[in-house]
Amino acid sequence: MHTKLHHLFFLKKTKKHQRKPFAIYLRITIDGKRAELSTGKSVERNAWMSRTGRAKGFSQKAKRLNNELSLIEFSLLEAYHAMIRRRETITSLSLKKHYLGVEEEPRMLVGIFQQHNLRMAELVPKEFAPGTLERYKTSLSHTIEFITWKYGAADMNIVQIDHEFISDFDFFLRHARGCSNNTTVKYLKNFRKIIRLCIANGWLKKDPFAMYRAKIVQIQRVFLYEEELRALMNKELSIDRLIRVRDIFLFCCFTGLAYADVRKIGPQNLFTDEDNRPWLSVNRTKTSTPSNVPLLPAAFQIIEKYQEHSYCKAKNRLLPVLSNQKMNSYLKEIADCCGIRKELTFHTARHTFATTVTLNNHVPIESVSKMLGHKNISATQHYAKLLDKKILHDIQPLFLKY
Repeated sequence: MHTKLHHLFFLKKTKKHQRKPFAIYLRITIDGKRAELSTGKSVERNAWMSRTGRAKGFSQKAKRLNNELSLIEFSLLEAYHAMIRRRETITSLSLKKHYLGVEEEPRMLVGIFQQHNLRMAELVPKEFAPGTLERYKTSLSHTIEFITWKYGAADMNIVQIDHEFISDFDFFLRHARGCSNNTTVKYLKNFRKIIRLCIANGWLKKDPFAMYRAKIVQIQRVFLYEEELRALMNKELSIDRLIRVRDIFLFCCFTGLAYADVRKIGPQNLFTDEDNRPWLSVNRTKTSTPSNVPLLPAAFQIIEKYQEHSYCKAKNRLLPVLSNQKMNSYLKEIADCCGIRKELTFHTARHTFATTVTLNNHVPIESVSKMLGHKNISATQHYAKLLDKKILHDIQPLFLKY
């Protein structure tokens, strides 16, 4: 469906106007937005019909003026239909420029995406986490690769982006790049932000995502059961690097901290309440949401164990955290040593805290959500998996009643 054009000729009186003929202007209206331009013609006020936008009478002068106005009208419509054929975004201003022969620079997708990422980089870490920027950089890389794959070009005009583009991009990510459903949806979500930016600026009239339907599929999150957590705590390890990683992993099992948060905490993040119980206060790296967690004895003992560690002293940190890659690599060794048949990653600790340590020990989900630093309960529910023993505990009163 094309943008509808309304136009009319009208007389314009200037502030310095005295008894001179009135200038004839052309008004272009599209989607309620107006643009005006001078026709270079003029006429006496009493010789003009406002209703028809033409000169009165059948004199040679009136006929000649009306013919000239009709030619202007024809040129305007010609410019309008040319923009439709080229699938350009039509506004009153862009049509005016096209009619006058003022060429606009095309809005190119990759350039807009790059500009977005540069601005985001300026706001890291104040407004955005470094990881968020990296995901948008990867999304841009996939976008460039897709344009080359489908169109054999390095960039493209944003007016060419339609539903077919989005569908083919989805297929490219799944088939050519081998992305899972959830990864594909996340990359397209990042791309959709760029499209919304174009729409907000008036560069795109229609949302190419309007008919696109794809949803995140809920996956089974790995967490440790009580007996597996105990096995990890009680296992005698002889290699220092494994002991260190095991301790930091356990600390996160008892506090719910993510890797990005545990690697930055220092003595300044510790405080005690009125009963002299230790707490940990941290702003989550991912969301900047404050999170206060009471330190269980097992977690506090780990902090005490490493308070004299050379790394902690030099960096003013509570724990000597290694790189995420090394932590995950060593966790696989630790799992083998403990007989745990699960694919452990550092984030498994956060899931374990939400499920085994808190919810399945009857801590209300509202409290768990607050400790995890979530902005709403629905985010916590993705982590939470109730074990059968918790269900049996909750339903126990019904056995007595019925």
